[in-house]
Amino acid sequence: MSAHLSSAPGTFRDPAGRLCTNEDRILREIYPQHVQSVLEWVRSPLAQRWMQQRRMVPTTILMSELGQPALLEHERLLFPTYPWEWTPGQWMDAASLTLDLCEEALDEGFILKDATPMNVLFSGPSPIFVDVLSFERRDPRSPLWIAYAQFVRTFLLPLCAYVHLGWPLSATQQRRDGYEPADLVPFLPLFARWRRPFRPLVTLPLLLEKGKSAGSRRPQVSEELSAFAVRRFLRSTRKLLLSMAPTANPSRWASYNQTASHYSCSDQEGKQAFVRAALERIRPANVLDVGANTGFYSRIAAESGANVVAWDTDVHVSNVNWQMAHRNGLAILPIVADFARPTPSVGWQNRENASLLDRTKGRFDCVLMLGILHHLLVGDQIPLAAIIEQLREISTRWVVAEWIPKEDSHFDELCRGRHELYSHLSEEFFVQAFSRRFAVRERSQLTNGRSLWLLEAIA
Repeated sequence: MSAHLSSAPGTFRDPAGRLCTNEDRILREIYPQHVQSVLEWVRSPLAQRWMQQRRMVPTTILMSELGQPALLEHERLLFPTYPWEWTPGQWMDAASLTLDLCEEALDEGFILKDATPMNVLFSGPSPIFVDVLSFERRDPRSPLWIAYAQFVRTFLLPLCAYVHLGWPLSATQQRRDGYEPADLVPFLPLFARWRRPFRPLVTLPLLLEKGKSAGSRRPQVSEELSAFAVRRFLRSTRKLLLSMAPTANPSRWASYNQTASHYSCSDQEGKQAFVRAALERIRPANVLDVGANTGFYSRIAAESGANVVAWDTDVHVSNVNWQMAHRNGLAILPIVADFARPTPSVGWQNRENASLLDRTKGRFDCVLMLGILHHLLVGDQIPLAAIIEQLREISTRWVVAEWIPKEDSHFDELCRGRHELYSHLSEEFFVQAFSRRFAVRERSQLTNGRSLWLLEAIA
């Protein structure tokens, strides 16, 4: 079985099995000594119900023979993400799902033994639990949730540091196992250490750690008291989580679509009409919206029937996009991502977590590049030819682009006195550069001088 499978990044740490890929399929091999317990969970009515509800990734048992590894197949999600690319709202939603599933599993005699955001992906705006190896039979006399410390390190402390200390959630890219309470202590005033949420998350754990006996045994109580204690513990954990709901931070891009002075009402309407008509014509299945802002054009794409992944570098506007998609049930997955500085691969041998571009190549049949090219050309100083090559690797067919002439006031602001460096950036240069990899199918001129393009990849 294993000869035809290649290990997916980031799976070698799990003692019960490994995630594998076979062309475009996502497979999971379960080692023989763990097959019985894993299949008991996967076949349970609760796990099957979660799969139907898409709270847990739909999973099929492909192979199961006595004394042999078992083979499962998971539904492939459009675009796997990592927690350091999520918005604060997505962090909260993933944490809430984790607690929900753990609490519901108690009724069936199971418990969650791993509680990390790495076990969660997003299908559109909704979190979905993907690690079917993370549940086990619960010791009915144990009052402990052994995954609590991991939940604190990987969910609560990063959120706490984000809300109260201003640490970016993206910093968790280098902290796969989360933060330790001691990591936050040097940044906390003495009085703050005894206030919530720092008292239960930082101060008390450090004090208890000093007095912990290395040979201490797990307590055993009656089954009734055990169930009561675990549920009460989960409720208190949820209260801690809810207390860290982030407030909206100001962003100069949040009201961009409403306040952009370089668009008249007719230009806005013309741009929207062009994008709608283009998407109606090409009917893409999967769309990447680069520089999506609060997701106005992401929503147009989703309403046309596409599954949308929306990138923006601004955490606040990405969170607004996620909130609107979540509230309206739209197939939009916003993440915090930078086309000019894509998330690198990290971890052991730089293979545990795939890079943004590796996850993106060939996954989309249409890419929206609206109001972003001039930022890449001038702000990030990326040559147009390089941008086009990157687009060709991402899109299997279509690009909807907006060209901003160098006479545009916004272009002028980005130049900051370096106009001579960008004097060659004319529309003729744009057409000539794109024509090497894309054919022009439609063009529309706005009254503000900007132009909109539907481009099709040349085979």
